[in-house]
Amino acid sequence: MNEIERRAWPVGLEVRDAEGDGSPVIRGYAAVFNELSVDLGGFRERIAPGAFARSVGDGDVRALWDHDSKFVLGRTRAGTLALAEDERGLAVEIRPPDAGWTGDLLTSMRRGDVDQMSFGFFVRRDKWLTEDGLTVRVLEDVDLFDVSVVTYPAYPQTSAEARKAAGEMTCDKRPGAADDEGERARARARRAARLREIEILQNEVM
Repeated sequence: MNEIERRAWPVGLEVRDAEGDGSPVIRGYAAVFNELSVDLGGFRERIAPGAFARSVGDGDVRALWDHDSKFVLGRTRAGTLALAEDERGLAVEIRPPDAGWTGDLLTSMRRGDVDQMSFGFFVRRDKWLTEDGLTVRVLEDVDLFDVSVVTYPAYPQTSAEARKAAGEMTCDKRPGAADDEGERARARARRAARLREIEILQNEVM
């Protein structure tokens, strides 16, 4: 079973007043295509155009604040979250609710204190490449389940176990075993993701 994964990208968000009623609208990008991530524990990652196409067309995606399900900013099924793929990446438009906590968030966004996004997903299809000595995972098709306005958009810190797993992944190559290697790489990436989620949770409760 796939693990929940989350990624953050340093792309700006902005708050505007909607035409007509003057209610706020949050616009920006939750992800960008064809850019390498930072080191995720011995490998880097790139999102291929089309990776979100199925979710944009058929998914029921939520917009959250800091990936917290208690703070729902919008939802595609309700028409309060709009998603679209364009040449840059995954564009979002959120019409947040009229709530006290939303006002706090919008104030921080207008000040420039909060201006970045993250997204949560399950992987349906990916591939692993070696580019200039780097191990690169390309996300080709994902199940998107949330986009999130985040306070800290940095990638999760990697662990010694994750770095070790990635080192084994790059060194344990043999001719004729590409399929086996890809499956091992995906399993190690899932383990690394679990370790990063555990580390995040531990940091949050400290």
